[in-house]
Amino acid sequence: MRETQFDRIFYIANYLVLSIVMLAILYPLYFIVIASISDPELVSTGNVWIIPKGLNVEGYQNVFKNDIIWTGYANTIIYTILGTAVNLVVTVMCAYALSRKHLPGKGILMGVFVLTMFFGGGLIPSYILIKSLGLIDTRAALIIPAAMSVFNMIITRTFFQSTIPDEIHEASKMDGSSEWHTFIRIGLPLSAPIIAVMALFYGVGHWNQYFSALLFIYDQKLYPLQLVLRNILVLNQQLNMDFSSVRSTDEINVLVRQANMAESMKYALVFIASFPVLAAYPFVQKHFVRGALIGSLKG
Repeated sequence: MRETQFDRIFYIANYLVLSIVMLAILYPLYFIVIASISDPELVSTGNVWIIPKGLNVEGYQNVFKNDIIWTGYANTIIYTILGTAVNLVVTVMCAYALSRKHLPGKGILMGVFVLTMFFGGGLIPSYILIKSLGLIDTRAALIIPAAMSVFNMIITRTFFQSTIPDEIHEASKMDGSSEWHTFIRIGLPLSAPIIAVMALFYGVGHWNQYFSALLFIYDQKLYPLQLVLRNILVLNQQLNMDFSSVRSTDEINVLVRQANMAESMKYALVFIASFPVLAAYPFVQKHFVRGALIGSLKG
């Protein structure tokens, strides 16, 4: 079809809007990078906008030599790997079972799962439950309660239903394969796209979690990286509030240096904490698009 003048105007408007949205998304990430290598005093006064000023990597140096931050980084990696593995095992197995038409009581089970999406016990009952199970101040407190997302399970179930035909299951059954053998040899190989999507969803969730750790973890040796970052931000706010209580110039200078150092470490740690997720996304992007579309459009 021949492109009309209205089509050209429409495309230009689309590209303009999408470019603005892209800049609005990318600029905060870019600002974190340039702020992490700029003079913290210039950053706090609003003099850093487009290019870094007063090159300063002291924030990264303090981050890398801080044992608490390294411990938090290692804990986050452990939580992400173990938590994502548990999530995938529980989600994929549950979704595959619920995708089978002959499963007894499938409708009742789905109703129970969906009910949990609308109703929950709340914060205090959840804390009492975790405490009664003896999970307080343990790594399991951040893994077991979040073993499965019902929403992700429904998407995965829809993927199984729309991607694996019933004829494949019937042929496998005629060849003498059990349900478990069919799941391992047929279901899993054909579900690589949705597994990649679920791994990304769950992995990002575990990598960014801090609220559950704030509630259930008291030992600093078990803190995830995001909770360490939160404590640094809180410390930075406290340093800014302490200026009203000082009198001498020396005390003010000490507080200014501490505040600048906390500001520099804040941006450096945000970049370090975000980089692994940003680096991993391009490798699962094609699976993400395919799996998300299949799970949403055919549901």
